[in-house]
Amino acid sequence: MATGRELGKTRLPLWAAGFVVLICVAILGLSGWREWETRSAELRNAEIDVANLAHSLIQHADDTFELVDTILVGLVHRLEIDGTGPDTIAKLQAYLPTRKSSDRVRGIFLYDATGRWLATTERLDFSKLNNSDREYFQRHRDSPETGTLIGPPVKSRAGGQWIVTASRRINDPDGGFAGVALLTIDVGYFVNFYERFDIGPNGSASLLNTSGIMLARSRDDSGAFVGRDLSNAPLFNGWESRPAAAVYYFKSPLDGVQRLSYYQRSSRYPLMVLASKSQDDVLAPWRRAAAARTIFVLGLVLLIAVIGFYLVRQLVQRQRMARALVAKEANFRLLAEQSSDMVTRIGLDNRLLYASPSCVRIIGWSPDELLGTSAVAGIHAEDMERVEQAIVALKNGEAEEARFVYRQRHRVKGEIWVEAALHVTRASDSGQIDGVVAVVRDMTEQKDLQDKLASLATTDGLTSLANRRAFDERLADEWARARRDGTQLSLLLIDVDHFKKFNDHYGHLAGDGCLRALGRILSAQARRPADLAARYGGEEFAVLLPNTGPDGCAEVGEGIRQALHDLAMLHAQNLPSRLVTASVGAATSLPSQTTTDCSTLVAAADRALYAAKDSGRDRLVMSGQIVPWPARSA
Repeated sequence: MATGRELGKTRLPLWAAGFVVLICVAILGLSGWREWETRSAELRNAEIDVANLAHSLIQHADDTFELVDTILVGLVHRLEIDGTGPDTIAKLQAYLPTRKSSDRVRGIFLYDATGRWLATTERLDFSKLNNSDREYFQRHRDSPETGTLIGPPVKSRAGGQWIVTASRRINDPDGGFAGVALLTIDVGYFVNFYERFDIGPNGSASLLNTSGIMLARSRDDSGAFVGRDLSNAPLFNGWESRPAAAVYYFKSPLDGVQRLSYYQRSSRYPLMVLASKSQDDVLAPWRRAAAARTIFVLGLVLLIAVIGFYLVRQLVQRQRMARALVAKEANFRLLAEQSSDMVTRIGLDNRLLYASPSCVRIIGWSPDELLGTSAVAGIHAEDMERVEQAIVALKNGEAEEARFVYRQRHRVKGEIWVEAALHVTRASDSGQIDGVVAVVRDMTEQKDLQDKLASLATTDGLTSLANRRAFDERLADEWARARRDGTQLSLLLIDVDHFKKFNDHYGHLAGDGCLRALGRILSAQARRPADLAARYGGEEFAVLLPNTGPDGCAEVGEGIRQALHDLAMLHAQNLPSRLVTASVGAATSLPSQTTTDCSTLVAAADRALYAAKDSGRDRLVMSGQIVPWPARSA
C-alpha cells in the first residue's frame, strides 16, 4: 500500500504536465469552435437582413409596375374605343400630364402604327420623332399579344437618361395594329430608392428582369451597370429549377466582390431583385473581435503553459524537499520554545494546536489552558472581524502572510495591544495549507508612545487645543465635505486685544494663563463633536463650525466674547473696560456654490477680524458687513 502511494507521488509531476497540455488543447479547441459558431451566427443574421430587404424591394417593384400597368390599361382601353383621331389625341395630350406621377413615372408616350409620336407628357417638339426602330415597338407590331411588356433599359430620346419601358399594343376595331402606349420609369428613381437602405459600404441592391438584364443598381449614378447582360452568371444557370427566393453566395461579375445575397422573383411580373452585402463587410466586426479574443486566448494558453511548467518544476522540487520539511518541523518546536514572543499554531478549524511557553508572559494563560481553545478568543470586538478575515484569507490561500496590530484581553492586566505576524503552513506530503503560524508580541508600550506622539503632533501644548497643523487639515476636510453635501461652513478668528501690552505689564506667566483661560472658553463654546477650537498662532485662535450659518456663527462668536467678559480678567492697559477682551472676525461660506478653496473663508474671517479691531475692538464683525478691506492697525 505504501509502495503504491510512493509511486503515485513519483508520477505526480508527469500527471500534472499531461493535465496542463490537456487544458491548453481544450481551451484552443473550444475557442476555435466558438469563433466558427460566432462567424456562422454573423452570416445568418446578415442573411436575415438581406432577405427582409429583398422582400421590401420586390414589393416596391411590384407596386411600381402595378401602377404603370393600371395607367397603360386605361390609356389603351380609351384609344381602342375612341380611336386615334385628332380630337381624341388632343384630349389625351391635355389628359396625360394628370396621369403622371412625378416620383415614379418619368413619361407617357403614344405612337401610331408607323411609330410616329401622337402625344406625350414631355415638353418638346415631337412632330418629326419616330420610335418604330425601338425593340418594344417592333415586338408589339409583330405580336398580337396585348399584355404589358417590360422592356430592357434604354436611353431616352426625350431626356437622354436611362429609363425602363413598359408598353402595351393598341389595336384598331378590326384587331389590327394601331400603335403603342408607352410609359417610362427613370432608372434613377430605383437607384435613389435603394440608397435609403443601409447595406454597408460595399453592399448593393439590384433590379433585374428574369432574362438577366440589369435594370437598376444602387450606387450607380452614372449608369455604368444599367443594361448589363448577366444571363451567363452562375445565378441564372438552371434558373427554372431554382426556388422563387433563396440565399445566394457568389462573387459579383460586376465588381469582383464576394457577396452574401438574397434574390426574390416577382410573382406578377418578369422581374427579380437581388439584395446583397459584401461578405467582408459582414465579417469585418467579427474578424476584429475574433482577433482580439484569439490574442487573449493565446495569451491565456501561454500563461497556463508557463504556470504549468513552473508547477511541474515545483512539484519535482517539493518531492526533493519533502524529507527536509519533516526535519524542519522538529526545528520549529525547538525555536518556538526558546522565543520570547508567543508562538502559536492554528488549525483549519481555528483551534490552537500549539502555544509556546511565552504565552504566560504575553497574555497570562499557560499553554495547557490555551490548547484546543479558539484562536480569536479574547480579541477586542472591534478588531475581531479583520483578524478573522486575515486568518480565513491565509487558510484559503489568498495570501501567504499577514501582519497587524489589535487589542487582546490579558488575564491580569485587562486589555493590551499586541502585534501578530501570521504565516500559512503546508502539509509536507501534499503541499496543501493545513494551518497558520502566529507570532505575537506585546506592543502596549509602543502603542501608547505612538498615541502620545500623534497627540503632540496635533495639539497645542499650552492650551490643549488643536494646533495650526491640525486646524489646516480639518479645515480642508470640512470644506470638501460641505462642498459635497451642499452645507454651510463658518469660521471664527479670535484675537486677544492688546495682548502684547498684557504680557509686558503682567508677565509671560500671566499671559500664558490668559491664553489657557481663553482656550477653556473656546472648548466650552465649541460644544458639538464636529466643532473644532484651535490655537491659530500666538494670541490668535480659531473656531471651525461645520454645518453652521451666519446666525449660528454670530451666536457662538458673541458667546465667546461675552464669556471672556464674564471672566473679568484684569487688563489695565486695555481701555476703557480695563478687562481682557477679544476681537472676533466671523465668516460663513457655501463651498458648493464657489469655485475657490478654503483659503477664501480664512481670508474673509481675517478681514472681519481686522475690521473689528479697527472699529474699536471687543466686538464681533461678520465678513458680510465689510465692503472695503480695512487698513491694518499699526
